[in-house]
Parts: sequence; C-alpha cells; structure tokens
Amino acid sequence: MLEELLTAAVAAGSVGVVYVAAAARVVKQYERGVVLRFGRLAGHVRSPGFTMIVPAVDRMHKINMQIVTMPVPAQEGITRDNVTVRVDAVVYFKVVDAAAALINVEDYKFAVSQMAQTSLRSIIGKSDLDDLLSNREKLNQGLELMIDSPAIGWGVQIDRVEIKDVSLPETMKRSMARQAEADRERRARIINADAEFQASKKLADAARQMAETPSALQLRLLQTVMAVAAEKNSTLVLPIPVELLRFLERGAQEHPDHPSIEQSAEQSTER
Repeated sequence: MLEELLTAAVAAGSVGVVYVAAAARVVKQYERGVVLRFGRLAGHVRSPGFTMIVPAVDRMHKINMQIVTMPVPAQEGITRDNVTVRVDAVVYFKVVDAAAALINVEDYKFAVSQMAQTSLRSIIGKSDLDDLLSNREKLNQGLELMIDSPAIGWGVQIDRVEIKDVSLPETMKRSMARQAEADRERRARIINADAEFQASKKLADAARQMAETPSALQLRLLQTVMAVAAEKNSTLVLPIPVELLRFLERGAQEHPDHPSIEQSAEQSTER
C-alpha cells in the first residue's frame, strides 16, 4: 500500500513538473506577451517576468517593444520642378500596443516598410529639388506625419524619419556645378567692383585734400622716394608731378630773389 502511494505521488509529481514546464513562460524586459486562448485574446498583455499559460489551450506571442531601425530602399521619382532623383531614408519606430500590433495587422514591420516607401515617393513628387537638398527637416516632419497616421491603428508609433541621401543624375550635377561656379564668379566681380569704387572715393578725397594743401603732395613725394630707396636699387626713376612744379613756380614768383626752375636747371647743367 505504501509503495502504491509512493508511486502515485511520484507520478503526480512528474505530471506536475511536466505541466509546469509546459505552462511556464518567461517574458524579457523589452518584450510583452500576448496570449490567445482558443484563438481569442485572453486577458491583459503579460508584463516582463515569469508567467503561466494553459498548455494546449493558450498560445503566447512575444512582441518586441524596442525601437526598430528600418532602412527605406531608395525610391526614384520626379520632383515638382521636373528633376529625376533617387532618395533613400531611415525610419525609427516602436510598438506601443502589443495586442494591436499582433491582431490588427499581419506583419507590422512589413506594413511600416511599405507605407514608408509609398510616403517617400509621394513626398518626392510634392517637393522641389532645393527642398530635398536644403530643407530636409521640414520634409522629415512631413514623412513622419504621413507614416504615423495609419501606423497608430497598428499599435506602432513612428519615433523619427530621416532622409539619408539624395542622388542626382550626372548631367544635373554638372549643371549645378556650372551654376555655382558662375555665381561665385559673379560675386567675385561684384566684390572687385565695389573695392574699386571705394578706392576711387578715397583717392578722390585724398586728391581734394592735397589740392587744399599743396605741401602734402611734396611730403607724399618724399615718402615715395624713401620707399623706393629702401629697396636698394641701383637705378632710381622718380616721376615729378605737374602740381609740384606749379607749386615751385608759384613759390618762385612770390620770392623773386630765388632762382626760377629754368635758372636752376641751367645752373645744374653748367655744373
């Protein structure tokens, strides 16, 4: 009798161990467990940790709640200003409702991928080339709204959408390079012309100042002589301004006792 009781206890224990092994489930921290009982949603979503289900009756599906990084394949389209481009992007999203992600859509990752490709082609057709190249933040926000609207019903939240690269045809690249080169040349010419204009204004001011003070022209001439002499040249070519000669002529007329320019020149020749 005792042996029968021991055998029954061992058998019951074995059945219990088998039952616990078949019913025990462990949900990881970044997962949520959705239990279907006879094909219908049973109770609430299971939290991380140890949990039990009914063997052969319940079936648990584990849904990853981490942020998923999904690259969007390059999409070719024509912009609003009739330029053919290829644009690729990346989508960051996560599941916020595990039950909806399992029940409302067959494969939420594939659905998000297809919606991202469709939205990317749509945004290409609505945008200009300049927007794709320089105003990407606004386009990223538009893409996020377009993808997030249907994804809410799938239990998925779009965290961020980024346009990675915009590929242009080689002919368009060459045209843009020529345009940029022409624009830089135009700006260089404008800067040079503005510099010439400012320099001419300063020279005109200096000329007026020297006209009011003739001795300034002589001082400027001496400065030029000193600058040239500093180079230690064997030959010195010194141009004499006409205004300086007129200044010396007026000085000779005001002081008749001093020799004139012609007399000074003759004396120098005789010597």
